[in-house]
Amino acid sequence: MRFQGRVFKAGRYWAIEVSVLGVVTQGRTKKDAYLMIADAIEALVNKEGFTVQVYPGTGEYFEIGAWDQGALTALLLRRERARAGLSLSQVAQRMNARSLNAYARYEQGRSVPTVQKLSELVAAVSPDRDFVLVESRVSEKSGREGSS
Repeated sequence: MRFQGRVFKAGRYWAIEVSVLGVVTQGRTKKDAYLMIADAIEALVNKEGFTVQVYPGTGEYFEIGAWDQGALTALLLRRERARAGLSLSQVAQRMNARSLNAYARYEQGRSVPTVQKLSELVAAVSPDRDFVLVESRVSEKSGREGSS
């Protein structure tokens, strides 16, 4: 699983964002911007050995991914819950779950949800939002520019 991002010239700097994660930063060059977005996401995940790969695309488009899908998905879920201003118990209630662990194990990266389960988890925290799966525009074999 990878998330799409946008990198674009903003004055003297290159602005870069992965909107689904709510992460925005900048760099003096496009390559610096790629390094900065990877560093920002790695810092947010805050897990020993976690690294983000950046897949440059065409124009403003790029993608990020990680070998540790659980940690990347956990970041997405934590950010969504924070954006919605909900506690773990509130999310568990929305899921009609008996235990906080029904949601927390995914948010902690201990379990990686299926696509169906991810949809349910996101719907519990953000019922007005949905994710659209699209085919990647960037080859796995493309350069790993900016990956750390």
